[in-house]
Amino acid sequence: MLCGRWRSCRRRPEEPPVAAQVAAPLLLAPPDGDTKRPGLRALKKMGLTEDEDVRAMLRGSRLCKIRSRTWHKERLYRLQEDGLSVWFQRRIPRAPSQHIFFVQHIEAVREGHQSEGLRRFGGAFPPARCLTIAFKGRRKNLDLAAATPEEAQRWVRGLAKLRARLDAMSQRERLDHWIHSYLHRADSNQDSKMSFKEIKSLLRMVNVDMNDMYAYRLFKECDHSNNERLEGAEIEEFLRRLLKRPELEEIFHRYSGEDRVLSAPELLEFLEDQGEDGATLARAQQLIHTYELNETAKQHELMTLDGFMMYLLSPEGAALDPAHTCVFQDMDQPLSHYFISSSHNTYLTDSQIGGPSSTEAYVRAFAQGCRCVELDCWEGPGGEPVIYHGHTLTSKILFRDVVQAVRDHAFTLSPYPVILSLENHCGLEQQAVMARHLRAILGDVLVTQALDSQNPEELPSPELKGRVLVKGKKLPAARSEDGRILSDQEEEDEEEEEAEATEQRRRLISQAKQISPELSALAVYCCATRLRTLCPNPVPPQPCQVSSLSERKAKKLIREAGNSFVRHNTRQLTRVYPLGLRMNSANYSPQEMWNSGCQLVALNFQTPGYEMDLNAGRFLINGQCGYILKPACLRQPDTTFDPECPGPPRTTLTIQVLTAQQLPKLNTEKPNSIVDPLVRVEIHGVPADCARKETNYVLNNGFNPRWGQTLQFQLRAPELVLVRFVVEDYDTTSPNDFVGQFTLPLNSLKQGYRHIHLLSKDGASLSPATLFVHIRIQRF
Repeated sequence: MLCGRWRSCRRRPEEPPVAAQVAAPLLLAPPDGDTKRPGLRALKKMGLTEDEDVRAMLRGSRLCKIRSRTWHKERLYRLQEDGLSVWFQRRIPRAPSQHIFFVQHIEAVREGHQSEGLRRFGGAFPPARCLTIAFKGRRKNLDLAAATPEEAQRWVRGLAKLRARLDAMSQRERLDHWIHSYLHRADSNQDSKMSFKEIKSLLRMVNVDMNDMYAYRLFKECDHSNNERLEGAEIEEFLRRLLKRPELEEIFHRYSGEDRVLSAPELLEFLEDQGEDGATLARAQQLIHTYELNETAKQHELMTLDGFMMYLLSPEGAALDPAHTCVFQDMDQPLSHYFISSSHNTYLTDSQIGGPSSTEAYVRAFAQGCRCVELDCWEGPGGEPVIYHGHTLTSKILFRDVVQAVRDHAFTLSPYPVILSLENHCGLEQQAVMARHLRAILGDVLVTQALDSQNPEELPSPELKGRVLVKGKKLPAARSEDGRILSDQEEEDEEEEEAEATEQRRRLISQAKQISPELSALAVYCCATRLRTLCPNPVPPQPCQVSSLSERKAKKLIREAGNSFVRHNTRQLTRVYPLGLRMNSANYSPQEMWNSGCQLVALNFQTPGYEMDLNAGRFLINGQCGYILKPACLRQPDTTFDPECPGPPRTTLTIQVLTAQQLPKLNTEKPNSIVDPLVRVEIHGVPADCARKETNYVLNNGFNPRWGQTLQFQLRAPELVLVRFVVEDYDTTSPNDFVGQFTLPLNSLKQGYRHIHLLSKDGASLSPATLFVHIRIQRF
């Protein structure tokens, strides 16, 4: 039998081989006339060089930056030619990286006085001249005023076009854009020619320390004019060689045979080996028509190496299952059957001792999919309740302003219900004011009575879209005619020992006097109560009661009550919050609480770290709607599941870490600072499953490091597992530096060869930075 595969049936004998008809890789081939200015070439590829708004941004504008009532400073802002970043003037010049912000880091652009800063300090400027640029992560809003309404609109429209085009770009387009922006910077005299010295500078910029002899050999192989300068097509050839992916070529050639193109049946074979659901010939043909760049190949239903790379770099070739990026779970079950994205001290933008409070913190939490926010309510001047961290130096914001922020922003990302967790320290009068603000500002959005009169104590489902629930204390009430207990306090009373009953009743009556009837009436489905002990099963559940536990109390219940706590959480909501001793607003690991079925695991959203990475990973799926259906073992009332005793291993996860691509440079101000990357894979689940394993480090190469190392994990409760991929810069004398990460549920992890698109500490994209891995999941 002959080696390789023959395809005489694919084309007529007189036709030249299709592979010969396919042009050189198209991605990096420059459009006519664009080699003169690589920066503008990048904008041209975005189709925006002729756009009047973008052209105005390229010329720059003097905009007034507003930070306080008296701090209004005019600064020059100018879009860079790469179309990816905006340069801005500072009073005191700093390092170049401190004078730009990136378009991909923008969360939203708001017109008029639509930020806390402009509402408070922008009164001297008409709303038509104002705009706010809100960023992802912890970076503060940029509140600006233009000289005219037309100029403000140019920036609003221009940034919207750039963001939309950036979102629509494929990973290969982003890579092309990225490399040409560095090429423009490395061309020190801007003559559109690259000397070897400039090429070396380019290599350091993109995070690779290449051997001088090898780099020069590569340079000379592309220097066809033999004049020690690369220009035009020579530059593009150098970049193509630099961006080669030998590991992808090896996989491609394994399936493509001798003529170096994939037929639809061969692509189908690859898809089947990948373990793709719904792998059919029609599916393979669809992928060719979607991702193949060469029209000749596409007409013959063939895929070239470029098309193959486009596919593997697309969302369909990523580790995250694309089917899980939209809402795909059953959303008709009671709220107690879901993990619900929850924030603690939502109003804070920094530490809980002296940090500022802001309504913008609520806006950011909602933008991250949060569905349960906290309002710490205290007596304020002029009869108006305020929100802040009581008895500290944190600043204060008005309760009514927060409720307005909820009204305006709660449903911008997710339509599913929002829970307002009230920590109430107000007297009766201001509690009544709170209730009036909630009703007046939220209107019909606020749930004020049971939706099902036949079953008023059954929790609703997340399908209660666009509505707001209040979690708060409820006034004691007598039993109804059918004997149903109407207040959480009475339930607590019954749980006490008989000897303490009288004293407990007296305490409850005293406490009840401090709860305003107007505010009490709004706690319909989320009645706050204390959980002292776990009731045995014969006691009727109280679905509308919500217990709030400190992380310490929750851990104690997990350790001592185990399955009883899991069963409790199948019927009722439990909120867990960080210890008050975490003065710097640090977080605890939420995984331990999820293992026991706790729904409202509240974290400090303003504090980045692995804990927030886990939270983002847990809620990454299901359309990022903030609700995730718990595994069946955490929903069944008679479940026997105990996270401390999960049983024997049921799944083997094998990850082969192959390569990384275009890792970010950590110290952009030091040209010779190149990362030494290593990859760590972490398993977060029940205690018996928690593990971390890492590769060796690669010296001086953040551009295209190779590992080829295999990491394997045995899992006992795979339905609860989160997998976290972390890249770090190895350091022999100090802790490793964080480079990037990506976290997702095991059940949303696709098998086969996959790209992992890395995120920053703040959760922003590090595009085009990726890991390339092979994943195998064996269930038994």
